[in-house]
Amino acid sequence: MTDDWKTRTAMVHGGTSRSHWGEVSEAIFLTQGFVYDTAEAAQARFIQTGPDEFIYARYGNPTVSMFEKRIALLEGAEDAFATASGMAAVSGALTSLLKAGDHVVAARALFGSCLYILSDILTRFGVEVTFVDGTDLDQWEAAIRPGTKVVFFETIANPTLEVVDIEGVARLAHAQGATVVVDNVFATPVFSQAIRQGADVVVYSATKHIDGQGRALGGIILGTRDFIRGTLEPYMKHTGGSMSPFTAWIMLKGLETIDLRVRAQAATALALIEALQDHPKLVRAIYPGHPSHPQYDLTIRQMGKGGTVVTLDLGDQTKAFRFLDALSIVLISNNLGDTKSIITHPATTTHQRLPDAQRLALGITPGLVRLSLGIEDTDDLIADILQALDAA
Repeated sequence: MTDDWKTRTAMVHGGTSRSHWGEVSEAIFLTQGFVYDTAEAAQARFIQTGPDEFIYARYGNPTVSMFEKRIALLEGAEDAFATASGMAAVSGALTSLLKAGDHVVAARALFGSCLYILSDILTRFGVEVTFVDGTDLDQWEAAIRPGTKVVFFETIANPTLEVVDIEGVARLAHAQGATVVVDNVFATPVFSQAIRQGADVVVYSATKHIDGQGRALGGIILGTRDFIRGTLEPYMKHTGGSMSPFTAWIMLKGLETIDLRVRAQAATALALIEALQDHPKLVRAIYPGHPSHPQYDLTIRQMGKGGTVVTLDLGDQTKAFRFLDALSIVLISNNLGDTKSIITHPATTTHQRLPDAQRLALGITPGLVRLSLGIEDTDDLIADILQALDAA
């Protein structure tokens, strides 16, 4: 039946499993363990569990399972595993696949914590990592070699909004037998077609658009059933990065409205960037869904829309700070994908640990700000941005 459902219907009803009480809203099963009728039943459960059989909350839980099934429907994946945070999803996906001596090729433009996992943690345990310009297929082709185990990139880079050609990179990676792992946060699961376009494993920080209301940390890893249950689940359940049942319930509530929220946010982002074209206070205004973006055609082909985030460059840190401090609706914080509009100065927050030269090489200038559009009135947001630019 769910095969025929459109997105909004699936996000309200998909994956629901009701108890004998017949509750309307999904139940929260706040329990660490489960009871068995007999010792023989316990033994059988530990040997082979079915999709609706659970033994310990770190291994699986009815509420968490509902969230996993529903997000898998949205992404078009066979299966999913919910994690405690977005970074637990990134680190779990990569670490479960890799061992000492393996080779990874990754885009150089990544969120600061993703860079840390690749450049500091994985290399510490003997994994070789090569970084490339994610937008340059020639660099990917030169770096991926026989024996390369994994390629990793953000489909839209944080915070510079470079767009990576999923089909192009996947074709090169699969030719050498490598697994394609993508962080798809900026694309959102609403606009994502990453699995159809060649990604093997997709990760999200559910903290962002999936929750969408700044309430809880969470993550999700999606892929084939063989990967999720055969490779990832043993690693995650023994290392303890699983999602709590209460968080899963929050994420289920977020999925009910994600399609409505994200489409409204993307429409506002496009309206804002159109209003800011050629603004004298801006060095540049970046949005993948606007024809001025160098990967606009690729963006529309991959996603259909440009996402919910725009990046503005005011030239220097003083002007950027003056701009941020003058905003009255938009909040200064370091999250994104929220119903509230949020702005961030990456050079002094999310990417502050990077050396100056590395930040500049990535395009993260002192004047750069990342703006995640919420669901406030579009005209109000544009007016707030324009008055703050005057103050800058």
